[in-house]
Amino acid sequence: MQIKLSIVMPCLNEAETLAICINKAKSFLELNNIVGEIIVADNGSTDGSIEIAQNLGVKIVHISIKGYGSALRGGIEAAVGEYIIIGDSDDSHDLENLNLFVEKLDEGYELVVGNRFLGGVDKKSMSFLHRYVGNPILTFIGKMLFNSKIGDFHCGLRGFARDAYKGLSLTTTGMEFASELIVKAELEKLKITEVPTKVFPSGRSREAHLRTWRDGWRHLRFLLLYSPRWLFLIPGMILFLFGIICSIILIVTPFDQNSDFLNLRTLLYASGMSLVGFQFILFYALTKIFAVSNGLLPRSQRYGSIFKVINLERGLLIGFTLILIGIMVYLYTNFTIVYDGAVTFSALDQKSTVISVGAFLFGTQIILSSFFFSILGLNDKEN
Repeated sequence: MQIKLSIVMPCLNEAETLAICINKAKSFLELNNIVGEIIVADNGSTDGSIEIAQNLGVKIVHISIKGYGSALRGGIEAAVGEYIIIGDSDDSHDLENLNLFVEKLDEGYELVVGNRFLGGVDKKSMSFLHRYVGNPILTFIGKMLFNSKIGDFHCGLRGFARDAYKGLSLTTTGMEFASELIVKAELEKLKITEVPTKVFPSGRSREAHLRTWRDGWRHLRFLLLYSPRWLFLIPGMILFLFGIICSIILIVTPFDQNSDFLNLRTLLYASGMSLVGFQFILFYALTKIFAVSNGLLPRSQRYGSIFKVINLERGLLIGFTLILIGIMVYLYTNFTIVYDGAVTFSALDQKSTVISVGAFLFGTQIILSSFFFSILGLNDKEN
């Protein structure tokens, strides 16, 4: 018979609770008359977990690459069910009540995420730091960066359609796999929902594999790296526009030696800020091209416009024009041509010097970036 549901459990030395979890999963399948399979994705257990799984007659997949994400990806790849539900093997997830996940998948949802805060959180199941600081902050960042409506980014109990999962190309090996699954599902515009689920205190006596600060940073790093718009473009636009506006104000307004704002020092900082902001914007475009070309981010409808707006010829023209303007401003301001053709230095004009140097730097940045854009776009068949 065709298998409808595969229940995948990552396992690393879970001998204390593995049998309980397997039996709960079996009970769910039997009580609901679902044709399914249970897969234990073993990540190098040495405490007898493998023997327990063998005795209970479930499928065992051995994953040599260490990490939560590696174990889950290996187990999922071995699954043959139409739907897949993943859950931990430490007896913290409610594996006997997966009906809501299956119902939502039957309705056509491609990813169903459990929400522990809607289902009820046992005080002992989550530490104060995880419940009130780490998870809310990371979930808020994930929702903001990727326009997601998921209220619990890190609940390990979730289900998805196997065919939809194949198109996500997940790559992470650690705990950030939980974030990657949601982020890429959002980027690929999958049909996503969440359901309430309960979480219980872990049944194991040893310490959890989760490391609060290390794994929290890995989640945050992943969220930022997969959102170049928030990491580079928005901060860059703010810096660039603020720097340009301040520079214009300082250029058209006479310097005042008694002012803390109307002076050369402020103009230098403002022009430097605009240049840094411009570099942020360039990094956004370069990162976007690299990520899409390597399959890390999906190709958006507006992606092709990058190459239409930015190409080598246009970049060289703009860049060399700015450099030429910078040179002309410098020559016009700082040299005086006398009647006999002799050239003498005049007093340096502070504002024009900043303008000429800024134009030269902007022009150089545009020229170099244009070459880099062209190199990245060589293998892009659609441009």
